[in-house]
Amino acid sequence: MRRFRVVMRLMFALAAIATPVVSMAQFVSITVAPPVLPVYVQPPIPAPGYIWTPGYWAYGPLGYFWVPGTWVAPPAVGLLWTPGYWGWNNGVYAWNAGYWGPHIGFYGGVNYGFGYGGVGYQGGYWNNGTFSYNQSVNNIGSVAVTNVYNKTVINNTSGTQASFNGGPGGTTAQPTPQEQAAASERHVAATAAQTEHEHTASTNKALLASVNHGRPAIAATSRPGEFSGKGVVPATDGKPGTPGPKMTDIGKGNPTMNTGSPSKPLTATPQPSKAPARVPAPNPQLKSAAKPHPTAATARPSAQPAAKPAPAAHKGPDKKHQG
Repeated sequence: MRRFRVVMRLMFALAAIATPVVSMAQFVSITVAPPVLPVYVQPPIPAPGYIWTPGYWAYGPLGYFWVPGTWVAPPAVGLLWTPGYWGWNNGVYAWNAGYWGPHIGFYGGVNYGFGYGGVGYQGGYWNNGTFSYNQSVNNIGSVAVTNVYNKTVINNTSGTQASFNGGPGGTTAQPTPQEQAAASERHVAATAAQTEHEHTASTNKALLASVNHGRPAIAATSRPGEFSGKGVVPATDGKPGTPGPKMTDIGKGNPTMNTGSPSKPLTATPQPSKAPARVPAPNPQLKSAAKPHPTAATARPSAQPAAKPAPAAHKGPDKKHQG
């Protein structure tokens, strides 16, 4: 009997050690507003099947640091990325984590650019298991992608670079009925590549807002975690909607506020390719879109003022610019 109790204690101890640690970004709430979003050129897509995830300000022991925007392989076919955002309530800023899901949810009306204009996503859509890209807001570069189309996205030059919702200087967006419905769907958390990407950014002092003063030298990358090489682009000193460094002649549009679900292609422009733009192999740790979001309970901390105004539990041009 004593031996049995010893074995049980050992098993509980091992289980405790194996329990994954939830990112502190899920619980952060502070009284200092995050910096405005930097303006940058989107690096070219590394391969067909990747989806753009915009950069954002995260918070660590040394203050805010920039997590570069990057192209990510989704964890499963049919999933789209809803960016995270900072929400304000009674003087406190709380982080609402991003997630993968079948529809785009509320992300505070923050204009992250590149199809994420504040509402929905106009960068592309899933069609029979393949992802179609809107060339007006995506930098396809020299990659051969078959499923592309051109749909003009009106540039929102009157918009701000606010990185948070609510409070002084923040966006004033309220969740739409569609976004509220999306919040109740089953979600998948950020992939292991995304989590490691954020961790790597947190260890780079050049990405601290106190060091780069809101203009990070690594504003975006072609692949998660690759913070050097030709796929890295710096922030520019331009304003939202102004031309920036040329990276490709593909695409003429800029990000804007939009109405959500992407429409059918207006113009199909096939390019040489032996295969359609299918999604890369799923992350082995996140095999199904049907799995619940493992951090659903922590995306909006109940022990802290809720991110305003979203009521849900979950709850950037050629040269495409963050705007």
